[in-house]
Amino acid sequence: MARGAARHRELRATWLATVVNRDWPSKPGLPVAAQQAELTGLLDAAVKRRLNAVIFQVRPAADALWPSPYEPWSSFLTGTQGRDPGWDPLGFAVRAAHRRGLELHAWCNPYRVANHPDPSRLVPTHPARVHPEWVVPYGGKLYYNPGLPEVRRFVQDAMFDAVTRYAVDGLHWDDYFYPYPVAGQTFDDDAAFARYGAGFPDRAAWRRHNIDLLVQETSRRVRALRRRVHFGVSPFGVWRNKATDPLGSDTRAGVQTYDDLYADTRRWVREGWLDYITPQVYWNLGFAAADYATLVPWWARTVAGSGVRLYVGEALYKAGDPAQPAPWQDVAELSRHLAFARQHPQVAGHAFFSAKEVATDPFGAMARVVADHYPSRVRPPR
Repeated sequence: MARGAARHRELRATWLATVVNRDWPSKPGLPVAAQQAELTGLLDAAVKRRLNAVIFQVRPAADALWPSPYEPWSSFLTGTQGRDPGWDPLGFAVRAAHRRGLELHAWCNPYRVANHPDPSRLVPTHPARVHPEWVVPYGGKLYYNPGLPEVRRFVQDAMFDAVTRYAVDGLHWDDYFYPYPVAGQTFDDDAAFARYGAGFPDRAAWRRHNIDLLVQETSRRVRALRRRVHFGVSPFGVWRNKATDPLGSDTRAGVQTYDDLYADTRRWVREGWLDYITPQVYWNLGFAAADYATLVPWWARTVAGSGVRLYVGEALYKAGDPAQPAPWQDVAELSRHLAFARQHPQVAGHAFFSAKEVATDPFGAMARVVADHYPSRVRPPR
């Protein structure tokens, strides 16, 4: 395909992060009209960049950006967890996105409870306070314990409230399952392992089984709906290094999702449990430990024949950042990613992290992508 030629259909998405007010709202406690204006501004920016989907973070930390019967209103809206913001951000976002020809995928984080270690800072009615036995403190944060069947049921129910009540086009998870390792700390799930871990060769296999169940059960629930909702995950970009597993990528990444997050992302694809996977291939072409030019072909081979669509997650936020390696100081780096990916027919689109940079584009990298690859708007795959 010639450079710049538009595909008939491809995903062109941006993540819109709400955790710690990363993209939206710019700060908690803004008036409703200001929050709505900021949100529609980000959607308008996506349209201007000829994107066709927004992955909107609606459950950033065991909370909700809609009136959920399961979890409290997010503190990122008002500054106070549980305080009604006076409007329904998810309902508003779905309508506003669809009016602009954008898909809206509801992005949820399954197990993160809080970015601090103090349960008493949660609203008293928070499920993590009602069920303290569900919670594991780790690395200065709080997490639900994935090894408890009642937790797995609850987090699914909480997420599905958004999926069943709103005309969302997808249910999307990010890269957090069991937490990223913290040196010198142990994720204390001894009691759950003692109760439920019989028959597994080790704790790691049991933990992977817990996450596999979450994915498999969610997949079944999504496909039981009467309408088409796509289920996708955006994992850390490396499943396993080749030195660890001959099936892995020829990388030397410090994190491997299979071993460190207990997320067997390759299996989820091969079993067909997902509709799409969006690995976060957040490294430049030629990066020694995890080369974009190594990982995209690996993921293309992984999805081949599976029926699972491959969208590549792109680190727009790194473009022009002086703290990043030299290739990111070239405004064309991201455009070269898309040109490289187009050599692989399994790549059905890209997602850019994240909406703030899509809108402000301080380095001009997004504009370069649009000029080189998005000559007109296209529809996302269906």
